[in-house]
Amino acid sequence: MAELIPPSVHLHEAFLECHAEWGPGLHEDGFGLTADDDVETPEGFAAWVHRLVRLTHPAGEPCPPEKHASPHWIVEDGRVLGGITLRHQFDDDLGQIGYGLRPSARGRGLASWALGRMLVEARTVLGLNRVLIPCLADNLASARTIEHCGGVLEGLRDFEQFSVRRYWIALNE
Repeated sequence: MAELIPPSVHLHEAFLECHAEWGPGLHEDGFGLTADDDVETPEGFAAWVHRLVRLTHPAGEPCPPEKHASPHWIVEDGRVLGGITLRHQFDDDLGQIGYGLRPSARGRGLASWALGRMLVEARTVLGLNRVLIPCLADNLASARTIEHCGGVLEGLRDFEQFSVRRYWIALNE
């Protein structure tokens, strides 16, 4: 049974296995990876996880409110299957929820399940009445996931190298 958990340094090897399955690049939406993040070394991984956890529970060094987010990893039997993040502030380009599943975990309904959980959190914890969720225009599986969870297509937005579909999901009781 899959569960959503906060990022954890204890899952370094499991994360690396997930990351390797995706291959090179920063396309693991939901993990919050940047080009500067070192997830290969234990020290770099711990620093990255610390940054992610601080986004949720600012402690020690202050984290500006516009950087707050709720990152979760989708974990099953000790394996990291993917990640999903609820951004606490509206971002017109990134939307408020980003997610991704490793290729071997797709097609099982995990993305819909995780997205449903984040929609509840957006409504109950953040008090939002709707969220924006974009996905790459050619990612039809993600588009179906968002539509399955109530997404209504606003339209397409073109960026320099890609185009995204923009979906709004109403968060009714």
